[in-house]
Amino acid sequence: MSMVIISGLSGSGKSVALHALEDLDFYCIDNLPVGMLTSLAEEIHEQHLSRISNVATCIDARNRPDQLARFPGILGELRASGIACKILFLQADDATLLKRFSETRRKHPLSDYETLLADAITLERELLEPIMDNADLFIDTSRTNVHQLRKLVMDSIGHRDAIGFSLLLRSFGYKHGLPTDVDFVFDARCLPNPYWEPDLRSLTGLDKDVVDYLERQSVVNDYYNQLENFLGNWIPRFKADNRSYLSIAIGCTGGQHRSVYLVDRLAKQIDKVYGDLVTRHRELE
Repeated sequence: MSMVIISGLSGSGKSVALHALEDLDFYCIDNLPVGMLTSLAEEIHEQHLSRISNVATCIDARNRPDQLARFPGILGELRASGIACKILFLQADDATLLKRFSETRRKHPLSDYETLLADAITLERELLEPIMDNADLFIDTSRTNVHQLRKLVMDSIGHRDAIGFSLLLRSFGYKHGLPTDVDFVFDARCLPNPYWEPDLRSLTGLDKDVVDYLERQSVVNDYYNQLENFLGNWIPRFKADNRSYLSIAIGCTGGQHRSVYLVDRLAKQIDKVYGDLVTRHRELE
């Protein structure tokens, strides 16, 4: 049996993630007390529910602090019993969370007449640290809508074996902000920019004219070859270290040309070795 544990900040999209997995025939349980994780696994085994091979559960800050502090030990027990666990942690910046609660007029689960919303968000981050420190996959939903989050969850977890090793390779534009949920960030702003070619400005790194332009530049090929060599050497090390997920981002100024081209070219090469690959072009979405 494999188990996906979804956690994160209130307002970051935990329910969307859980529903996405439920639609893919995961057996889903919302707001499970931490102390019942072991009991849930034992119950499924004892009842011989062979039709249930994938379980997803959501754990949030409504658990008692002492229970959340026990999470790392309980996680170790689950894995020692042979259950493959993957932890998905959803987050967003404070400004986005404040705006979402204001727009929906929902009450934060940790706020009351003595605790302001901003203070409740800060407290929640602290309470969830034991889960966050053990997370395999982080998704920052600050700039992600419901449909994009659903697709990302399904691509990253839903149609894959939960115990497998998967890669997320994305492009982005620095002028729109750094992604916060990545393991490696590479800067391609030093490369020749097709934006300054009038005929290429309106195109993207997926278009043949832009690809041809960049591949004529020796410095672009040098950058790509060194990047491919670096990842080829180190991705297997991360996989051997029992990592189940690795996120790699490549950025250029606007996220339209150079970074898109490099991600697309790398994806074609990496996918030959690691089939579980998700690509995203943030600024093209």
